[in-house]
Amino acid sequence: MRIFSPFIIALRALQRNKMRTLLTMLGMIIGVGAVIAMVSIGTGAKTQVEAQIASLGQNVVLVFSGSVTRSGIHTGWGSAGTLTIDDARAIAREITGVKAVSPEVRMGSQISAGNQNWFTSVLGESEQYLEIRQWPLAAGTMFTENDVRGANKVAIIGMTIVNQIFNDEDPIGQIVRIRNVPFVIVGVLSPKGLSLMGQDQDDVIIIPYTSAMKRIQGTTTLRSILVQADSLKNLPVVQQQLTELLRQRHKIGPGKDDDFTVRTQQEIAETATATSRIMTALLGSIASVSLIVGGIGIMNIMLVSVTERTREIGIRMAVGAKSRDVMLQFLIEAVTLSIIGGIIGIGVGVLASKIISSQMGWPVLTPLTSIVLAFSFSALVGVFFGFYPARKASMLDPIEALRYE
Repeated sequence: MRIFSPFIIALRALQRNKMRTLLTMLGMIIGVGAVIAMVSIGTGAKTQVEAQIASLGQNVVLVFSGSVTRSGIHTGWGSAGTLTIDDARAIAREITGVKAVSPEVRMGSQISAGNQNWFTSVLGESEQYLEIRQWPLAAGTMFTENDVRGANKVAIIGMTIVNQIFNDEDPIGQIVRIRNVPFVIVGVLSPKGLSLMGQDQDDVIIIPYTSAMKRIQGTTTLRSILVQADSLKNLPVVQQQLTELLRQRHKIGPGKDDDFTVRTQQEIAETATATSRIMTALLGSIASVSLIVGGIGIMNIMLVSVTERTREIGIRMAVGAKSRDVMLQFLIEAVTLSIIGGIIGIGVGVLASKIISSQMGWPVLTPLTSIVLAFSFSALVGVFFGFYPARKASMLDPIEALRYE
């Protein structure tokens, strides 16, 4: 009971001026609530970006053609067709830890079916593409390795194309024309929504890469290759071996620039989430200023309280209270103000983040760590800003305090 008695006394002291106590706590409530709401918004945005990156697949290494300097010109990713089908086959054959490989051809094209037409993205991929992307089918089947070898005219379509061209009809088995070349639809992709860049991932048609190269584009080179490692642990090893293999195959000497670019899914995720992390830290820092302002308010009120209760302090010291007892009592009052304000602020912050999410459609996520940190920081603010008034109270001379009117 003696452990809690200082807190009980502190609560009684704070109840003497309820309005003043409430207004003092308001600074802490706003501060803690603002920190939790801002961090929830930032964390929600970061989580959404990570989820969209994860939709690319698991343990994926992306190989892009280009990124080479020639005659002083840096061509960049995908700007030159420096990758070949043989490169993709060599990656699958010679690199340990590779689970799946998909040579990739990308283009935009007008497609038509019956009297309907639509401009969409056309991807030329291998039969392992959906396994790499972890993209299930809503209906039908994926084209096979034999379809890839024979450059057969088969296609998988996204849900947006189903809605735009086929309406309520079953598209399986129907014909869709890509640049007047007929392809039979054998499967429909499950919906994925928007990508990291805001593009509709369901607005796509996937065909064998051999069909895209021979029947549509008439090219012999690739713009990119998707490679899936068998585990996250092997991802750096696969990246290193892949780079060494392609440098050897492309006869790139020591000190020369690569004519390709290799990026892992982790590197892309770190780049994509860097902005979200910075914004979360910035928002949290700005909101933390409110906690400092609330702490200053606590110091002000505690100084006023020391002045008002000078005679009370003198009486306590006269009956045997020591300086440390007086200091502890006022410090506990300051911490109690901060803790109560912090608890209410947590509720306000969580509620505010939910309202923002429902009204504005922003993704929010309130991590437990942000609640613990905000609450702990509010308690520390109480200790820090309550120490000076408490020390001032403990330094009063008992005789002078008793004479104070």
